[in-house]
Amino acid sequence: MAVDIERIPARRRRPGDRLAVLGEREFRWFFLGYTTSLVGSSMAPVAVAFAVLDGGGGGTDLGWVMAARILPVVLVLLAGGVIADRLGSRGVMLGSDVLRGLVQALFAGLLAAGHAPVWAMVGLVAVWGVGEGLFMPAFGAIVPRLVRREESIADANTLLGLSRSAATVVGPAVAGLVTATQGPAVVLLVDAVTYGAGAVALAGLRLPGRVVADGGESVLRELRAGWSEFAARPWLWITTAQMGLFNLLVWAPFLVLGPLTAQRGLGGAGGWGLVMGVYGAGAVLGGLLMLGRVPARPLAVASVAALGWALPSGALAAGASLPWVAAGALVAGLGSAVCGTLYSSTTQRWVPVELLGRLTSFGVLGSFALGPLGLAVAGPLADRFGTDTVLLLGAVWQLASGAVVLGIPAVRNRRWVKDPED
Repeated sequence: MAVDIERIPARRRRPGDRLAVLGEREFRWFFLGYTTSLVGSSMAPVAVAFAVLDGGGGGTDLGWVMAARILPVVLVLLAGGVIADRLGSRGVMLGSDVLRGLVQALFAGLLAAGHAPVWAMVGLVAVWGVGEGLFMPAFGAIVPRLVRREESIADANTLLGLSRSAATVVGPAVAGLVTATQGPAVVLLVDAVTYGAGAVALAGLRLPGRVVADGGESVLRELRAGWSEFAARPWLWITTAQMGLFNLLVWAPFLVLGPLTAQRGLGGAGGWGLVMGVYGAGAVLGGLLMLGRVPARPLAVASVAALGWALPSGALAAGASLPWVAAGALVAGLGSAVCGTLYSSTTQRWVPVELLGRLTSFGVLGSFALGPLGLAVAGPLADRFGTDTVLLLGAVWQLASGAVVLGIPAVRNRRWVKDPED
């Protein structure tokens, strides 16, 4: 008779077991390099924004520069998944870190020399975006190869998520201080150095052999094969679709209309900074709570946690005071960490390693492709229907879609440990 180890509560693990994954040399080495790189990456957007504004650019110029970074990510993602499956994740990530480090070093040099016109910034951040589009699918595929035990995958994703959450809190604050006192060029130079640290860590990994995709196939044929595998997993494409619509209907309006609402009655930039800081703190808390815990039905737990994203939008729509909006953001941040860890861990647990790059690229693309559209239309829709209406629609959508997804057996019944008949 098979032992149902799902029934062993994760909370019974000793506290030290939750950090046991750091005892594995490959993960520890990667974690240190990745965390260092994250700090620099979270600082860079602040520096780029003020590089444009300090150079005499306005809102339109800043919009062009920001769009020039996002568009290449979307365009490169699918090819990045194929390349990662063909060549191996480490090599692709190493090349991406080197490329992005060189871009930031050149960007810093142009700023220091006083020769950084907007067209040059657009070109540099576009190359930066290409590097990010290559890195993302490879990152999703490499995590299972950094640990020796399957049960360590969730802990690995939790720690990596904690790094991202902490970086989003610390990085922008440090970047603002350094940019104000030393200028944006110094921040971008620091970012270049941190990419170098990430590359050194990747170069030092000793990973086991892996199955690679057949390089004789065309890129288009491999993408079709990857899409067939993606579409054959309802739990994967359903959660991806939910995340894509969340970014369109909930998160993008929150990011655009939240500051406007704060400006009118929540203390302006200071109040909004508090809300986003509390959101980041919630994500850190969520990561700590997930460390060492793998629920038997991870996607069901993730779907419940995702309901918390309705709270900050709902609080803004209801005209709640700053403490209530911040409390909603805290719960949303906690839910984001839980969802991110469980979605990533489940994908890495159930998708064969030779397909992870492509399926990760489809997942990331589906999740974020509609985000720019949401950012673009949130303002005009608010002008027509009212800010509160748009935010309330997002909150209601999040609750309704979460209930629907939770009711789908392919999502609700997906178990962490495979049943013998699977």
